[in-house]
Amino acid sequence: METALIVISVLLIALVLLQSNKAQAGGQIISGGNAELFQNQKERGSELLISRITLILGILFFVISLILYLQ
Repeated sequence: METALIVISVLLIALVLLQSNKAQAGGQIISGGNAELFQNQKERGSELLISRITLILGILFFVISLILYLQ
C-alpha cells in the first residue's frame, strides 16, 4: 500500500507540473494586469484529460493516506 502511495505521489507531482501555468495569471490580480483572469474558459483536449487524471489521483492519494492512517 505504501508503494502505491509513492507511485501516486510521483504521478500527481508530474501531472501538476505539466498543467498550464494558471498561477502566473493569478499573480497579476494584485497589479491589475490581467482582465481575462475571471472569464469562463473551458479546458479542451489534453488539458481536460490532465485535469481529470489529476483529480482522480488526488482522490486516490487522499483515500490511501486515510486508509494507512486508520490501520
